[in-house]
Amino acid sequence: MLNIPKTTEKSFADGKILKSVADGVGIIIFNNPEKRNAMSLDMWEGLGSALIELRDDPDVRVVIMVGAGDKAFVSGADISQFEETRHNAEASEEYSKRSAAQRALLADYPKPTIACIRGFCLGGGMQVAMLADIRIAAENSQFGIPAAKLGIAYGYDGLRHLVSLVGPSWARLLMYTGMRIDSAEAGRIGLVDRVVPEAELWSATTDIARTISGNAPLAIQAAKITIAQVLKDPDKRNMAAIKAIGTACMDSEDFREGRQAFMEKRKPQFKGR
Repeated sequence: MLNIPKTTEKSFADGKILKSVADGVGIIIFNNPEKRNAMSLDMWEGLGSALIELRDDPDVRVVIMVGAGDKAFVSGADISQFEETRHNAEASEEYSKRSAAQRALLADYPKPTIACIRGFCLGGGMQVAMLADIRIAAENSQFGIPAAKLGIAYGYDGLRHLVSLVGPSWARLLMYTGMRIDSAEAGRIGLVDRVVPEAELWSATTDIARTISGNAPLAIQAAKITIAQVLKDPDKRNMAAIKAIGTACMDSEDFREGRQAFMEKRKPQFKGR
């Protein structure tokens, strides 16, 4: 089991989404282990509520998402709900609308996000992981999108993120076959950023999170905003937003603190302003 601290814990979706904060790091746990953390609509909505609270918490500088138990990050959508919620095109459209706000929230999240992945990361789990800024995976993880095996049309946003990570050829292979790949392959094709032994997964993830948390929040925000604009078509890029955050950085107290700490050979104390 991962040694996840549970200070200031709060639950959503009848306890299937847990939120905690430790040392400037927000933690969201997908807590449905009996179903390998399969995502229900309530869990999507609970995820959104947890993300909003961590977004609005000034003490939180980075957010980790992780699955409970030792079997899965998120094994996909809760298929037991499909007969009720996704039995035809109209119902599927309504399902997508209800989860769209949470996906959009994660896609445009202002703070860095990390997916800490162990075990199965399939379908909707891939969607969550791909929306994170950084993906750290245990060696025993498995990845795949079995939409073709279920007769599901995977959405534009999910495939856009997949193609941006692995390229169109690997996206076709994964989508056409519904195949699963292991962590080594996922790392090789760029689907995950780092693969570590299972016993080291949580410490490796929190080390990265603490490093991010100790850096200047405005500088990280500038990087996040600029990278997001780079990924857009040229005619849709918001260059004014890039200029605005750049100006905010260079005029910030943190920039002065960074310079002064360097000269004084001490660790800077950034305030995010």
